[in-house]
Amino acid sequence: MNVHTSGSDCIELRRVYRYFGKTKAVHDISFSVARGHVFGYIGPNGAGKTTSMRILATLDLPSYGDAFVDGFSVINDPELVRRRLGFMPDSFGTYRDVNCEEYLDFFARAYGLIGRERTRRLRWVLEFTGTIGMKDKPIRGLSKGMKQRLCLGRALVHDPAVMILDEPAAGLDPRARIQLRKMIRELADRGKTILISSHILTELAEMCDAVGIIEQGQLLATGSVDEIQQQRNQTRELTVRILDRAADAAAQLVAAQQESDTGAAPSHLLGEPIVDGELLRFGFAGDVRDQSELVVWLVERGFAVAEVASHRKSLEDVFLQVTEGLVQ
Repeated sequence: MNVHTSGSDCIELRRVYRYFGKTKAVHDISFSVARGHVFGYIGPNGAGKTTSMRILATLDLPSYGDAFVDGFSVINDPELVRRRLGFMPDSFGTYRDVNCEEYLDFFARAYGLIGRERTRRLRWVLEFTGTIGMKDKPIRGLSKGMKQRLCLGRALVHDPAVMILDEPAAGLDPRARIQLRKMIRELADRGKTILISSHILTELAEMCDAVGIIEQGQLLATGSVDEIQQQRNQTRELTVRILDRAADAAAQLVAAQQESDTGAAPSHLLGEPIVDGELLRFGFAGDVRDQSELVVWLVERGFAVAEVASHRKSLEDVFLQVTEGLVQ
């Protein structure tokens, strides 16, 4: 047994490579996820997300490097990893003619749960996933959303420390996605570490503590959305609504920025303002205090500032800027 300690990190990939012939499915991937955190793994189809997840789930071996789940190596201690891991693939097999409780009971027994412990875990999983009301219903009669809940329950039945969810919201209606998102966040609040991939980036932004962006097998960026923006010097867009004289305000801002004595000019403006009716739009690298100083500067010069709004780039914006749309 080879125990690898890495502080509070419950998932760790350390310089993982996976080649299929000449195809570099995963190339020198390293990242970690702290206990109780949700990490969003995003990238175009064929980027290497599923391959990375399969390696963590001990369903594939890296060509080089190693990965650790709850401190145990996927190479040296796969059985110990499996006891600590719940894996929900993007597609899963079900037995059409068994009911929900029988399905979950089969996997509970496969994990070695017996007696009262198995009964208790089955009851909890059915209640948590909202399937207890249809525990006697054959799987063939379940909707897509309920099947996804059942698959999540299967991954949870042995109470793993780590959850790996590959596109769990694919094909779900909006209500089912919202409910799934709440369940994932509640699991993290209970201390479970979750690695999740999805193409629904707005949902990942809401539930994840950090994200990793992968393309052509290489990890391009990791961290929170704000951290990735800072790493790449990305800024907010500021919109200022000025009544009547927006073009004059823009001209004065440009003139002030071009003066040799820039101390009197508003700071943190990037580029020239774009005039759109009563609106001025421009890049802005400052914080809220800098934003208020800009408003004071405009008001002191007689401009009627009616509204100020800032727009921070979304996860979708960041994804489009970091990736190039390349596939292997």
